[in-house]
Amino acid sequence: MKILSAQQLSDADKITIEKQNITSEQLMERAAGLVFQEIHKRLRGAPIPIKIFCGIGNNGGDGLVVGRNLIQHGYHVTVYIVNYSDKRSEDFLANYEKTKGISKNWPQLIKKENDFPEINTGDFVIDAIFGIGLSRPIEGWVEKLVNTINDSKAFVLAIDMPSGLFVDQIPEKDAAVIKAGFTLSFQAPKLVFFLPETMDYVSDLQILDIGLDKEFIASITSNNFLISKEEALELYKPRIMNSHKGDYGKVLIAGGSYGKIGSTLLTATASLRTGSGLVTLYIPKCGYDIVQTNLPEAMVMTDENHEILTSYPEDFDADVVCFGMGVGTDEQSVAAFKKALKAIDKPMVIDADGLNILSKNTSLLDLIPENSVLTPHPGELKRLIGSWNDDMDKLKKVKEFTEKYKVIMVIKGAHTFTINREEVYVNNSGNPGMATAGSGDVLSGVITSLIGQKYDPVDAAVLGVYLHGLSGDLVSEDLGYEGLLSGDIAENMGGAFQELFRNNDRVDDSNKEDL
Repeated sequence: MKILSAQQLSDADKITIEKQNITSEQLMERAAGLVFQEIHKRLRGAPIPIKIFCGIGNNGGDGLVVGRNLIQHGYHVTVYIVNYSDKRSEDFLANYEKTKGISKNWPQLIKKENDFPEINTGDFVIDAIFGIGLSRPIEGWVEKLVNTINDSKAFVLAIDMPSGLFVDQIPEKDAAVIKAGFTLSFQAPKLVFFLPETMDYVSDLQILDIGLDKEFIASITSNNFLISKEEALELYKPRIMNSHKGDYGKVLIAGGSYGKIGSTLLTATASLRTGSGLVTLYIPKCGYDIVQTNLPEAMVMTDENHEILTSYPEDFDADVVCFGMGVGTDEQSVAAFKKALKAIDKPMVIDADGLNILSKNTSLLDLIPENSVLTPHPGELKRLIGSWNDDMDKLKKVKEFTEKYKVIMVIKGAHTFTINREEVYVNNSGNPGMATAGSGDVLSGVITSLIGQKYDPVDAAVLGVYLHGLSGDLVSEDLGYEGLLSGDIAENMGGAFQELFRNNDRVDDSNKEDL
């Protein structure tokens, strides 16, 4: 799914109105009507106080339509007009006229702090103050209103996007932004919904297809994409009946040190469970018995050193090499990594201490094979590219890094980002239970396996990240977030492939729960 900018969405609105021969007010009625339907489906007529805060632009107009529909269906609703300016959009005014007199309780005007209503913990608040057109921080008494809503502990649903949040930039640290418990957004996701600095404002998210012109949406050029089940399925390469293990990749996983052999074992397990034909580990001698005992399907070569890697098997013919997990940053291991980089001429996967070695020995960056996949967590990323001002600046610097060194970067997080030059792929699978030791090692094994199976490295990274998160989602259904181990994710990769082809909405069940 394309992630679109505010301008692109505005253009889509205009084209839709023209091609479908409807008015902007009718489009607003359609979009806000879908918001009402989703709320009604979840509240099921519950007799709870609903307070809707409407701005005086189109987002406020959406709120008025929702309020009108709710009151007509018997809900206890109060609508407040946040009167922050003398300017009003035409569609807001049209819906304001429709709502006057529909209830004796609303609409009520808020012009100053003394007009703020009491907001209680049990209230259901709908935020329709500002939408995608916001261009500057919220100030004055409206800022205090936003903070009052946030401090109330009431459940907050945001229409399109939380007020105070920008589409294409990060708000200041202390800026007033609605902290929604649920966001119902229109037509396409916005990049800020998934960035670490801003995703908590959005919380649970559902994208509503409001029927914008499909031909125009398809024609829009975007470098940002949200990866869900549908997009992941398109990347899958089916197997043929007449095949053998040599067709599915000869993988070499190099890493480990005394006390950290488990990391390479997790990577190898994930690689095999993702479909690798042959997996060989190159590890210190101390890990030989551990791997042979726990993963008999893998082959093992050992370094002459007992505790760390000091060399690399240059003559080993592998389709793909994964290097770094648990290897440490000893000088001899650095030399081993340099030897590997000089010997390998195919895309490889570099993780963990492989990344730490690169950040301490930047001359090695030029030796990385083109289209290799680097998989840092935020700390490793900062050591690689330096600090950043905010998440947008971080993305800019990562794009520059991937362009300079011709690599693919997988930035691990709640929404893992895969970046290939200007292209950004945002993952939409996974859960908090995956924030556990070894999860990243498993991800490296998954991506390595797919590259070995002749997936394009970008496709391998994007599909691998999604399948990794999907496996974690499936396991958490049985074990819960707290009980999930990284080894469970690795062992269940086959289940993730099965789920990819299952025709249901299992992964999106959170969207069907009551608000």
